[in-house]
Amino acid sequence: MPPAADTASARGEDAHDGGTTAPGAAGGDDGRSRASESGPHGPAGDRRSAGPSSPGGDPPAPVPGVPRGRPPRNAPGAPWRAPTAAALLSCLVFCLGGLLAGSYPFGPTTRNTVDLGQQYLPFHAYWRRLLLGETDGDLFLNWNSGFGSNFLGDYGTYLSSPFDLMVLLFPADRIELALYAVTVAKISAAAAAMALLLPRLRPGPWPVAAVLGTAYALCGWTLNYAATVPMWLDGLLAFPLLCLVGEWARAGRRPLLGPLVVAIAWYANFYTAYMATVGAAVVLFVRLCTADDGARRRLAGLLRAARSVLVGIGLAAPLIVVIFLATRVAQPTPETSFTAVPWPEVFARLLPATASVASPALFIGTPALALALTLPFNRAVAAGVRWAWTAAICLVALSMQWEPTHLLWHAGASPNGIPYRQTFVLCGLLLIAAWLSTASGPPRTPALLGAGTLLTVLTLSSLGNPVVDRWTYPAFAAALALVVLAAAALLLARHRAAGARVLPAAAVVLLVLAQAGETAITGARIERQQLSRVSWSPRLGPWHTDTAEATASKDAWPRYRTDPGEVPGGNDVLLVGGQGADYYSSLTSEVLSGTLTSLGFGSYAKGRHPVSLDNPVTDALFSVGTRIRSTPSAPPRTDRLPEAAVTVTDTPVPPLVTVRPGLRPTAHGFRHGASAFDNQEALLGADVYEVPAAPRRANGPRGAVTLTVGCPAGAQVWFWAPRYRGTAVLGDRRPVAFAGGPPSVMAPMGRLGTVPDSGEVRIVLRPAGKLVLPERPVGCLVEERLTTAVEAATATGATSVRTSGHTLTAELPPGSTGTAVVAVPRISGWTCAAGDADPVPARSHLGLIAVPLDGTQTTVGCSFRPPGLRLGGAVGAAALLCLLATALRHRFLRRTGRVHPACTSGTSGGN
Repeated sequence: MPPAADTASARGEDAHDGGTTAPGAAGGDDGRSRASESGPHGPAGDRRSAGPSSPGGDPPAPVPGVPRGRPPRNAPGAPWRAPTAAALLSCLVFCLGGLLAGSYPFGPTTRNTVDLGQQYLPFHAYWRRLLLGETDGDLFLNWNSGFGSNFLGDYGTYLSSPFDLMVLLFPADRIELALYAVTVAKISAAAAAMALLLPRLRPGPWPVAAVLGTAYALCGWTLNYAATVPMWLDGLLAFPLLCLVGEWARAGRRPLLGPLVVAIAWYANFYTAYMATVGAAVVLFVRLCTADDGARRRLAGLLRAARSVLVGIGLAAPLIVVIFLATRVAQPTPETSFTAVPWPEVFARLLPATASVASPALFIGTPALALALTLPFNRAVAAGVRWAWTAAICLVALSMQWEPTHLLWHAGASPNGIPYRQTFVLCGLLLIAAWLSTASGPPRTPALLGAGTLLTVLTLSSLGNPVVDRWTYPAFAAALALVVLAAAALLLARHRAAGARVLPAAAVVLLVLAQAGETAITGARIERQQLSRVSWSPRLGPWHTDTAEATASKDAWPRYRTDPGEVPGGNDVLLVGGQGADYYSSLTSEVLSGTLTSLGFGSYAKGRHPVSLDNPVTDALFSVGTRIRSTPSAPPRTDRLPEAAVTVTDTPVPPLVTVRPGLRPTAHGFRHGASAFDNQEALLGADVYEVPAAPRRANGPRGAVTLTVGCPAGAQVWFWAPRYRGTAVLGDRRPVAFAGGPPSVMAPMGRLGTVPDSGEVRIVLRPAGKLVLPERPVGCLVEERLTTAVEAATATGATSVRTSGHTLTAELPPGSTGTAVVAVPRISGWTCAAGDADPVPARSHLGLIAVPLDGTQTTVGCSFRPPGLRLGGAVGAAALLCLLATALRHRFLRRTGRVHPACTSGTSGGN
């Protein structure tokens, strides 16, 4: 070990840009491991005795104006220069990309495409209201969505990140801006975390760490995927933080902070945190293999890392177990078989302005990519380090293209939609490679030539690929030109003392311009491509405001439900209030989806997004007493958001809890293949439809098909064909559109008009594709029968209903017998009791909560507790005990002097 390193270790000082460390930490290693990584002559950045014939390779030439070796320990703010600069730069570049794209909040174009507008924005709006105490439910139960849904599972999936508390800083009508601010804050934090990690792996100049941290936070994965899926950005932040936990474990430092960091990462978003943990394990493995440590020390570091991960995951278990169990009972999605994309397309995704959801978004910027490609050829880095990191990156890239390891990255289940969700880990590894090759000085000419050759091969292999944008090669060429100018400035500075300060500064400026400019253009082009393909989720505006005001004026929950109908977007009730069926979540229960589909409700997203059904029978079944209907009042201008014509309709409906004398709850659901009309009658307990036998068909011109049936005069004609896409017309009335067809979309039952006096119903269908109809697609609702059924259910139903948070209590008429049916889906977690009996798991009647009655009870009470909460709490308590035991042990060792001085210093080992 060089004497200077001995001295630094004895003082507990850092071997990099600020901070303190213990031997084996930061810079990651003690003197021996640093020698292993940089050659036999000490750190690559501090080779005072190495010459051209050194076994470690040619030493890097000094960069004029950039101090070599360790910076002064007392430099003010030294440890935070790189993270601060990276956070500010990433924020600026991301916003610049939005400005160039003309998207919100810098332009009139919405960012709310697909799930950003349908899921994440409404959930954040509801989260703000919940935090302010303005909702009917609590953290356990959401009374507004899906007629009552498990909110704790949704919270853990979409809202558990600490950053999501930022919604409180914005008014209710600026929730889009709040979500954008959350997105920017997460990206900036990820940039800062990577910039904080890199100097811990090897000392180096903070401006380069800042640029590479920005490159990581604004990689193609962020711009193409995560910028519109803000929960995934927590994984982007988790990866460098978990790598830091690995570094602390290697050095035996921060035994308390490490598990807490893991816990926060998994609590914020366990899905991407899992991928980040796998990636951090790869980094730790390479670090252990390349360090000049004994087997015992390596094993100890590995065990400490495993302890931190297990305890941290255990601390987050109360939420993770709830999500896991909610996933098991969620509406299943069709199985997806993984198909690897061709390698030329993978290489093309390294270039700027490429976009696709079917291939890995590997863009990290041409400057950063060029630096990463120099590592295999950079003889200034020890051979073992070069080849270990190169092999790790190649193996991770290969693992993304092989189905068994693809499943490993995704916890055993191939995802629907974007298949390469782990790409941010590979981007992070590439940027670590760029840092290791550059931290001790600019790569020399042979390394630059090798990288240039690889870059040329990658570029040529991408020619003609469909993911390449018209801006790809111009942006790439411009960035590459700036990189060449920066390299020339550094080469010139080596031979001209006159430019010792100006030229290196100019090189840094050129590097920043190249990276930032190319990234901003890439972000803008990707956003424009996304908006051009899917732009049907509008911004919030007058339509939502008017509907919300109408809903609030009529809300009488829990006396009855108020359904706001469908407004643009999704999860409408979370945006405008009410208690409807509309609900879009990855955790939509199979019970809810199956029950509503069987009753004629429509759905999107393979059943995970049931939508409202405007039907008087289902309104009676679910106690929807007020229905809001809204339509655009006029076509919107390009500079104005659409307004809506809002109408409010009140209808007498039974209470939320009805009593069915003589009914015994059914343990099963609806009969498979039964008509939605039959299912509605079965749940209502009355015959209200005339459902004709299979209609007569007659083919007409231009693919039209005419259906003819007979029904009672004056009845309402309802058409039910969940797989039908096209229009249906009754007589001379206006066509009604149906949007079924693909497996992911089910069309809701629709009203066509009134049966004429002749009793003959002729429906003309104009299908947009293959005609797929159920056996009995037509039902005629006799309104007098429905009125009688509603009056009977009201007479025997609950006299009052109260709800609070996640509980429901109903007062029943004396002597009630049979079964009390609660108009709430019987999802997992409900317990009920009649009278003073002990609560038991709720029974089900055709998908709704059912409570047997014997005539002696006058009350029914139900309570919801998310499944897994008790088990997760037990695991979390055990993990907390382990953490406390670790704290006591660490305190004891400090008192007895058995901990290295660096581990007891306030800035290094303290927690």
